Amino acid sequence: KPVGDMLRFVVGPDDAIVPDTDAKADGRGVWISLGAKSVAEAVKKKAFAKSLKANVSVPDDLAGLARLRLEQRLLGALGLATKAGQIATGATRVKAAIEAGEAVALLTATDAAPDGRDKMFSALRGRHRAASEAGETGDMVPHFELLGSAQLGLALGIENVIHAALPRGAAAQSALARAERLARYIAN
Repeated sequence: KPVGDMLRFVVGPDDAIVPDTDAKADGRGVWISLGAKSVAEAVKKKAFAKSLKANVSVPDDLAGLARLRLEQRLLGALGLATKAGQIATGATRVKAAIEAGEAVALLTATDAAPDGRDKMFSALRGRHRAASEAGETGDMVPHFELLGSAQLGLALGIENVIHAALPRGAAAQSALARAERLARYIAN
């Protein structure tokens, strides 16, 4: 499989398996399909000790730890996008970014109210319809519900973030890639 479809784990200094979400840690690693179910199955089958041919300790909730690390990487990328000025927050600004075709992704807090979520979906559908009528090609703007409002607020340095849009730009693209990776991990 391509590296993007995998998650690497390495042996830490205490002989415990830890997620290497960026695949940059030194040493021998074990690659598992990107997905919480795959990681849980690998733990159950003792795949880490077999693959490394060594006694290693595996945390009981390795799948949860991997998700936490992927979330942390997304939060860091969102913080960098904020510093680069490549994020819009607040319902009005987010909706305007979507309608103008500037948004490459929409983030909604997992604890968002249904009516606010519906308004953003409506803006996304309207933008997609307008783009189709204008003959523009391209994919629908992806929507992610991966983090709570408190987590988003902490990453962005703003209290109570419910909606955020990522416009075009390198920092926003990095955050989008991390959001897609976390979403795939959760889904699989």
